[in-house]
Amino acid sequence: MGILVWVVLAAIVLVLVLAVSIYNRLVRLRALVKEAFSGITVQLRRRADLIPNLVETVQGYATHEREVFEEVTQARAETVKAGSVEATAQADAHMTGILGRLFAVAEAYPELKANTNFLQLQDQLANIEGELQSARRYYNATVRDLNSTIQSFPPVLIARPMGFTEEAFYQDDDPAIQSAPKVAFQRPGA
Repeated sequence: MGILVWVVLAAIVLVLVLAVSIYNRLVRLRALVKEAFSGITVQLRRRADLIPNLVETVQGYATHEREVFEEVTQARAETVKAGSVEATAQADAHMTGILGRLFAVAEAYPELKANTNFLQLQDQLANIEGELQSARRYYNATVRDLNSTIQSFPPVLIARPMGFTEEAFYQDDDPAIQSAPKVAFQRPGA
């Protein structure tokens, strides 16, 4: 009878250790998702901070394109204040489209395309877009890991009762946001 008690106690301890291990893994995965989303918002903030300089530079050459400049300013504000994953993805997609229009305006001004400040801003934007694309991929990978763990057995037995839920992927129905906007212009003398 004594051995049976020890076997039952060992089984209970093993189940508790497994439950704690699963819970800790879920907490770690949820923290990674939050960190990854923060990475996206950091890149969006960097892009938003670059926008006024870009607009000012283009505006110096294309003063009659007021509507585009106002849309860029409004889209920048939407991007900065978006809170949820879905709202951020929509604001990001909108900003990407507006930036495309801004660069289309810039295309019509050869002297602007040769402006050193414009070229530097263009390069910075291209770098930010690359980092933003990486941040989106990292976020979606962490969401995938969290969601698959929550839906797996035995973690599903612990996840739902402990308040863990699936997170939304960073996506938009617009296929244009799946790639960075084209911001490359020919350099003078190239």
